[in-house]
Amino acid sequence: MTSHDASQDPRTAHTTDDFPEQEQQQPGLETAMTPTPDNGEDSYVGHGRLAGRRALITGGDSGIGRAVAIAFAREGADVAIASLPEEHEDAEKTVALVRDAGVRAASFSGDVRDEGFAEKIVADTVAEFGGIDILVLNAAYQRDRDSLAELETAEFDRTFRTNLYGLLFSARAAMEHLDAGSAIIVTSSIQAFDPSPGLLDYAMTKAAQVAFVRAMAQDLGPRGIRV
Repeated sequence: MTSHDASQDPRTAHTTDDFPEQEQQQPGLETAMTPTPDNGEDSYVGHGRLAGRRALITGGDSGIGRAVAIAFAREGADVAIASLPEEHEDAEKTVALVRDAGVRAASFSGDVRDEGFAEKIVADTVAEFGGIDILVLNAAYQRDRDSLAELETAEFDRTFRTNLYGLLFSARAAMEHLDAGSAIIVTSSIQAFDPSPGLLDYAMTKAAQVAFVRAMAQDLGPRGIRV
């Protein structure tokens, strides 16, 4: 029988307590969440697999975006993140974690619903790092609702402009800068395939993202660019 570290047993390694209700309005701050999310700050160990790469991550201030930023930085990539102005506190912490990994960091504050901003962050990343090799389209907006009757047009527009328009704006701007070996990564969701009624608009955008990835993979694959 081989010995093992019991803390690695997935049945017992994590909390079994119910998470308390979160009181924040959206978008919120990760620093106000209870319990504190684990993005790999204390556990992720890199091996230099992205040394010399230059990445831009939208929605990189917290959650999946922060976890990706930490992993990429510890793998040796320079990392730029984009986030909303009201998420500045979280963004600053992510930037500090990136710099702690010994690579370059940049942070851009704005809203990807704004076409000019969503395009400019690509140009700014290129200017800051001398190019871009990885584009992570992660920024998203989600709000749970009891029924379709509660889905206001303005909220529908916000979800689509954040999750789809912003994605398209940044990807389009990056096209001229990506060479063979580059990658575009999109954060979709199980909602694309198993949608919840309360997340109808969000699920629609996530399904559209899957179509985007499949189409762009066919378009850019011959150029040696993965999507």
